[in-house]
Amino acid sequence: MAASTVIKHLYDGTITASDGTGSPVTLVIPFSTGDLSVSALSQVQRATVAYEARGVLTSVRKAARTYPSGSFSFQVADYSDAVDGTAIDFFMKANSYSANVSTLGASADVYTVDLLLTVAGTVLGDAANHTVTLTDCDVTMDIAEGEPNTGTITFTCYGSVTIV
Repeated sequence: MAASTVIKHLYDGTITASDGTGSPVTLVIPFSTGDLSVSALSQVQRATVAYEARGVLTSVRKAARTYPSGSFSFQVADYSDAVDGTAIDFFMKANSYSANVSTLGASADVYTVDLLLTVAGTVLGDAANHTVTLTDCDVTMDIAEGEPNTGTITFTCYGSVTIV
């Protein structure tokens, strides 16, 4: 089938976080504002290094691994709840998500999660929905008071990035 000609925008996507349990615990991020960004994607996730001899380029090589990073924000309706999970609880591994497991494994020192952006395609005539999967993401979070109150997730992806 031909590539889609319908430009996608912020109303077409959802972000889902999942942990590393055998049957992953997932949370579709409620009230996501549609501002996911991912930086430093490259073909093989390695830095490009230029080698020179006396100011003349002799070779261009792939070198050390690089790690994509990104962020997204959401509107805060509830900060924490012992029974009903919140986005803040999910990323902080607290309350109803305190038993979550890192995607790096149960004994991992760092709690990482997988992030999945799903962009609607089929409802727009595409053959399938579109996805960006980021695995083993280490997350930090900011919260801010305002109109509305918001949370901002910043992450570094130490696993794979798959775009379909």
